[in-house]
Amino acid sequence: MFVVTLTYLVDLARIDEALEDHIAWLDQQYADGVFIASGRRVPRVGGVILAGHLTRDDLECRLASDPFRQRGLAEYTVTEFVPTRAADGFANLLP
Repeated sequence: MFVVTLTYLVDLARIDEALEDHIAWLDQQYADGVFIASGRRVPRVGGVILAGHLTRDDLECRLASDPFRQRGLAEYTVTEFVPTRAADGFANLLP
């Protein structure tokens, strides 16, 4: 499983201009079954994505196709972890 932290490199006006394309990209990742959750950081300086059921190489390839990355709007930090416990209702996150 992976936690991806996006940090914006440009002002929010440029982020908002690319947001529709970024959302379409997110929709495809959810349809492919690899993104579990995503959303904005607070304050709005970037975002967070929770991903699973893929390799790190696959994740890196997918992140490379994000319009935010392709346009140089955000940088990405990827943290891999192995979930060993989960709350009721989230057991499917465990390996």
